[in-house]
Amino acid sequence: MNYAEWLTQVPSEITNDPIWKLEGYRLALFTGDIGLQDALALMKKPLMLHVADQLHRSMDSISVNLTEGYSRSKGPDRARFIESSLGSARESRDWYYKSRHILSPEVLKHRMGLTTRLIAMLTPMIQHQRRHVLREEPATYDASGFSLEAEVPLP
Repeated sequence: MNYAEWLTQVPSEITNDPIWKLEGYRLALFTGDIGLQDALALMKKPLMLHVADQLHRSMDSISVNLTEGYSRSKGPDRARFIESSLGSARESRDWYYKSRHILSPEVLKHRMGLTTRLIAMLTPMIQHQRRHVLREEPATYDASGFSLEAEVPLP
């Protein structure tokens, strides 16, 4: 699956949220999704279990911190969460480098390129937030199709 294909599979509950407009968020969410497959591949090697766990955590943390930070109204507070995302992106790239003996050169090149692109996108966002106090755009959240009484699907 490539990025364009992945974009078509993201549910509307996410794509209708104002944060979806941020390319950095979309790429971070994509990175977390494909990073899971990499972590699963690493887990097949006992010596790489800790790397798989750390990689998975750091990859997921990129979009999670952006999401939490986007919900903050003050620039400096938002900047702090973007800094956490930036740290997680750099950490992910580092874990990918440590995975170079297991993952294919093609996967490694793609993932390191993707995390580097995220780093390049997140860095100026921090300075922008420190200079400006932005507020989240108003949005309509439709959860009418969701029911707490519905059967919870299990894997």
